[in-house]
Amino acid sequence: MKELVNRIFRIKNEREFEACALEVFSFQYSENEVYRLFVDNLAIQPNTVKSLSKIPYLPINFFKTHSVFCGTKTPELVFTSSGTSGATTSKHYVCDVEVYEKSYLGAFNQFYSAPTEYCILALLPSYTERSGSSLIYMVDDLIRKSGHTKSGYYLKADEELKETLDELSATNQPTLLIGVTHALLDFAEKFKLKLRNCIVMETGGMKGRGKELIRTELHQILTQAFGVTKIHSEFGMTELLSQAYSKGDGIFECPPWMRVEAREIDDPLSPALTQKTGGLNVIDLANLNSCSFISTQDLCKVYPDQSFEVLGRFDNSDIRGCNLLL
Repeated sequence: MKELVNRIFRIKNEREFEACALEVFSFQYSENEVYRLFVDNLAIQPNTVKSLSKIPYLPINFFKTHSVFCGTKTPELVFTSSGTSGATTSKHYVCDVEVYEKSYLGAFNQFYSAPTEYCILALLPSYTERSGSSLIYMVDDLIRKSGHTKSGYYLKADEELKETLDELSATNQPTLLIGVTHALLDFAEKFKLKLRNCIVMETGGMKGRGKELIRTELHQILTQAFGVTKIHSEFGMTELLSQAYSKGDGIFECPPWMRVEAREIDDPLSPALTQKTGGLNVIDLANLNSCSFISTQDLCKVYPDQSFEVLGRFDNSDIRGCNLLL
C-alpha cells in the first residue's frame, strides 16, 4: 500500500495516471464494501475494467448515507460537511491522515511553492471552532508551516486584518489571504486596499448568504476592493482529499493525481464530454482508502488541456458545506 501511495504522488503522465487509477479501482472494489456493491449492482465485471473510461463513479450522496471506506481499520479522522439544522451531512472517513497531508502540501507546493514563503491569513473559523472541516484542517496546517508571526485567523477581526494587510503590503511580504466568498465580500464592503504581492483566494461559499453573483461580477468586486489583478480560487470537497486551484478567471487545474471529467447530466455512466456543460466527475487518487471515483452534483465544462470551470449546482441539489461554514 505504501508503495502505491508513493507512486500516486509521483505521477508524471497520462500513462502513469491510468495505471495507478486501475490499480486503485481494483483495490477499492476488493476492500470497499459500499463501492463493490455499487459496481456489482451495475452488473460490471471488475476484470473487464481495463481503461479509465470503464471505471464507474460512485454518486457523492453515498457519503451521506453510507460509511465509505476500505478495509476494517478504524479511521484516524472523520471530515464532515457543514449543514443546516436537520440536514444530512457528508462524512469522509480518513484512515491515513498522512495521505491527506501529502496531497494538500504537494498541490500547494506545485501551484504556489512552500507555505514558508508566505504569510497566510484566513477569513475562516479556526480549527478549534470547526474541527471537522477538511478545508480548515488544511489551512490550519499551512498557517503553522508558514511560520510567519502574522499568519493566523482573522474572522470577525476586520480592522486587525486591514492593518496587517497594509503592513505586509508595505514591506512587500508575499501573502496569501484565503477565505469563503461571503467573508471576503463582507470585508470588501468596508475597505478599499491597494495590495502588493498578495494572493486573494476564495474557496466558494455564497449560496444562501444573500444575492447570488456570477463569477465575473464577484471577482470584479474583489479585485477592486483589494487592488489586485486576479482572484484565485480553491476547489475542494469534504468527500475529496485533493484540491484544484485557479489562478484567475475561474479556470481550475488539478494536481497530477487528480482528474475532472464532464458527463451527460441525465446519464451518470456516459462517456466523458469535452467543452460541453455536464455533470462533474472526479478521480481523486488520494482517496485511496475511501473512494477515488466520485460523481458530484456540480456542473462543469472541461477543456482539452484538462483544465475546467465549475458552473454551478444541479437544480434542487444540497448547498455545499463551505457555503455554511460560518
